[in-house]
Amino acid sequence: MVLAVAAAVLLSGCSADTRRGFLPGYDNGQVTNMTGRITHLWTGTWTAALAVGVITWGLIIWSVVVYRKRRDDDTLPIQTRYHVPLEIMYVVLPLFMIGVLYFYTERDMSAIKDTSKTPDVTIEVIGKRWSWDFNYLDSGVWESGTQIDDPGTVKLGDPRLPTLYLPLGKRVEFKLESRDVIHSFWVPAFLYKEDLIPGRTNTFQIVPERKGMYLGKCAELCGEYHSGMLFQVDVVSPEEYQAQMERLRSAGQVGKLGLDLNPADHPGANPTTPKQEG
Repeated sequence: MVLAVAAAVLLSGCSADTRRGFLPGYDNGQVTNMTGRITHLWTGTWTAALAVGVITWGLIIWSVVVYRKRRDDDTLPIQTRYHVPLEIMYVVLPLFMIGVLYFYTERDMSAIKDTSKTPDVTIEVIGKRWSWDFNYLDSGVWESGTQIDDPGTVKLGDPRLPTLYLPLGKRVEFKLESRDVIHSFWVPAFLYKEDLIPGRTNTFQIVPERKGMYLGKCAELCGEYHSGMLFQVDVVSPEEYQAQMERLRSAGQVGKLGLDLNPADHPGANPTTPKQEG
């Protein structure tokens, strides 16, 4: 348990841009309308786990001290003994703990995965080996990314990174698609990731609530150049968002990029140059 807590603290440092002391996030507001809920679930789960650990460690130490073998005691302890109330507690208490954990997890996951509200913006995210395409379905424009060959040198704002623009304060629905293998759409600052599975559309909604630029990446090992499958998210004002849509339109990136270029179906095809639709 101690090792698990230490590992969690150390590994949380892997995403330094989302740290707030020992908690993820920022002091000046949550990144999306769901990051506060996710943080609360995370801290509540770890607090409960730590409490159980403290009780368990205490009982172990108490048993070791109280029932240790004395120097002048040469008799063997009783080899068979049962305690019905204690054994019932061993069954009921874990069931209760799991039930409480399930209740809060199901409550929060249902809210996080709820897509019943009408979105202001719908964006189709397409994962490909080894980059990302973004179809802004409402605006009828697209952005296409290419693989990053030296991901260790990439920082936010690097022009090589494909940029996903999001309007501040607007409800955004993501439609996640894969053009080849399983990928995972992960923006650490959002505290949430979702898989992209070939032949299946996964959706979720968020409302960006904090301006800024955030790094995104694939969180599912998808092949040799998985580490170069990076992108950045830029949360901008609605006016800036519309300006970016016009920039893509002026560049001729009109319509949407399709899913038809699956290397498994088209040997030798370049997955970074998908067919343009519309």
